[in-house]
Amino acid sequence: MAQLYSSVKPTPMLKDELDIVIPTIRNLDFLEMWRPFFEQYHLIIVQDGDPSRTINIPKGFDYELYNRNDINRILGPKASCISFKDSACRCFGYMVSKKKYIYTIDDDCFVAKDPSGKEINALEQHIKNLLTPSTPHFFNTLYDPYGDGADFVRGYPFSMREGAITAVSHGLWLNIPDYDAPTQLVKPLERNSRKFFLPYVDAVMTIPKGTLFPMCGMNLAFDRELIGPAMYFGLMGDGQPIGRYDDMWAGWCVKVICDHMGWGVKTGLPYIWHSKASNPFVNLRKEYNGIFWQEEAIPFFQSLALPKECTSVQQCYMEMAKLVKEKLGKVDPYFTKLADGMVTWIEAWDELNSPDGTEAKAPKGKDE
Repeated sequence: MAQLYSSVKPTPMLKDELDIVIPTIRNLDFLEMWRPFFEQYHLIIVQDGDPSRTINIPKGFDYELYNRNDINRILGPKASCISFKDSACRCFGYMVSKKKYIYTIDDDCFVAKDPSGKEINALEQHIKNLLTPSTPHFFNTLYDPYGDGADFVRGYPFSMREGAITAVSHGLWLNIPDYDAPTQLVKPLERNSRKFFLPYVDAVMTIPKGTLFPMCGMNLAFDRELIGPAMYFGLMGDGQPIGRYDDMWAGWCVKVICDHMGWGVKTGLPYIWHSKASNPFVNLRKEYNGIFWQEEAIPFFQSLALPKECTSVQQCYMEMAKLVKEKLGKVDPYFTKLADGMVTWIEAWDELNSPDGTEAKAPKGKDE
């Protein structure tokens, strides 16, 4: 008797609860490599740059495509809070999503392989990270105690083993490291290579409460319903005196708010393969002010204490915007403008995500 095989693909984790957000200025041929992992999910593509340019998207993907004209139409005057000619525009995708979770990836990132040669399902690992608790209040020396083959070590308080809700999963990269321009110039040929598997650390850890980190937006997942309103990538790119600090700014804000709310942020697995090294001289022009300003901004965030009256992410973020204007506005007028952008972002988020908010509509499609 002939054996019958089902042609129906298995339903991936959180298929109807997660959107994949991709900022781009180019054709999305890179999706072909991700097809086995992304095809059954909904994509939100934010096209940066010239809105009249046609972006080619491989057939078979379910997506919405937004360009600058759509952003202006949907947000009106509040579109000023969305960066132009910078990957920070991706946060518009977070705003218009209606799903609980977001995964965002850059278009120069490909599927990596683990030391055994197996392709890494980055999205699946991010989901596992988000669906298991974090340990921000007490560090477990075996890293993530909720992962396969791990547990709490001797001496870990039993009263804390339930952990905390995980708000963010921060993934890493093989091949091209996420360096700043000065480090790129000093180490132009350095690669995070799989050759000897030394750079591949098979671990996930929770970043301790009270500790900031440099968040990278190229391989990032988060609970949108929980922390989404704080995932604002700031004012970068065209018309701004700074670039390449969009994800880091969001990371500092998010971490302070997660600490205040008692939520966790994980970093480590999964890896993706970062294929393209950006020009260090162009990067230096973008980063120049930020290299100096971060020496003021980081101590500001390290000492920032949100009042206990702030019980929602929006309240925390508005309070933070006020303090950014008050404290960092003295460093440079840019921070006053950024603080205003933070307020506008929250106003736009609340309008678009209220029960009677504006329905974001963009060209949709699933090419067969």
